[in-house]
Amino acid sequence: MEIDLTPQLSKKVYGDNGGSYYAWSPSELPMLREGNIGAAKLALEKNGFALPRYSDSSKVAYVLQGSGVAGIVLPESEEKVVAIKKGDALALPFGVVTWWYNKEDTELVILFLGDTSKGHKAGEFTDFFLTGSNGIFTGFSTEFVGRAWDLEEKDVKTLVEKQTGKGIVKLDGSIKLPEPKEEHRKGMALNCEEAPLDVDIKNGGRVVVLNTKNLPLVGEVGLGADLVRIDGNAMCSPGFSCDSALQVTYIVRGSGRVQVVGADGRRVLETTIKAGNLFIVPRFFVVSKIADPDGMAWFSIITTPNPIFTHLAGSISAWKALSPTVLQASFNVDEGVEKLFRSKRTSDAIFFPPPN
Repeated sequence: MEIDLTPQLSKKVYGDNGGSYYAWSPSELPMLREGNIGAAKLALEKNGFALPRYSDSSKVAYVLQGSGVAGIVLPESEEKVVAIKKGDALALPFGVVTWWYNKEDTELVILFLGDTSKGHKAGEFTDFFLTGSNGIFTGFSTEFVGRAWDLEEKDVKTLVEKQTGKGIVKLDGSIKLPEPKEEHRKGMALNCEEAPLDVDIKNGGRVVVLNTKNLPLVGEVGLGADLVRIDGNAMCSPGFSCDSALQVTYIVRGSGRVQVVGADGRRVLETTIKAGNLFIVPRFFVVSKIADPDGMAWFSIITTPNPIFTHLAGSISAWKALSPTVLQASFNVDEGVEKLFRSKRTSDAIFFPPPN
């Protein structure tokens, strides 16, 4: 059965004047269900407050726009209050409770990508709210809440009746939420736009990879991630994940073209991609991208914490490793054509600048 790989935009799930929550649906992007991947975005207006919640899935969060504050409570740990800004990545393991707040004029937008293999619904995140009109207090009876928290019935009713917001509320400014602490940021967040580059190709592209060294919680999440930025008209070398991992890609800025080739040498996707698009490359399929003149950037997760890629162009490609006579026999060409093929792309780059 063929699966539609067409890139998709997210759609609003809920929200009010404090902000909105968006998600990608497996019904429109079937690879989410097939790959057990969830994808969503949280957009908070000024004074927007995303109520405390936990999820049925481990995730990587990436700040697409703005700045704000994140509250993070790992199981049996104290609350960490972290200042976040554009380019920050945070790993959110199972059981973590989070809240998010924007006190600035610029909208705060956060992308969430994660693994739903242990979730309630394949390809979708399910959040469980601690407070709000759909929070856990509204489900338990007055008796249970009173006994659990040692409260009188009238106090229980006050707690429940005051919770009118769902998921996101707008604060009036009189409530002063905890201020972020610099020491809380260590090990919790990494700014991908400021971190040392793992790949830097002149006029080509740059990569920052999230790993257990620069963001230890990535190991608990079980996902790899990276931020890739390529220059105008540059190309990302054709390649595939050789350890059966899926590549889940969100276009952060810019636009370009993408081609994906699958089994039997069939091109299964050829389209234009732009900021806001999400698409998924199936296991072992080969993908390549070419940026438009203004360049392009994307944030990806890979469904393994230590992904291994094989590139099919450049000096590190599988082609370069094969013997000359094997190439001649495989392509059914003479020595001259084989030498021409082998002599091109002699650098070990994975990004290629535009042709002269």
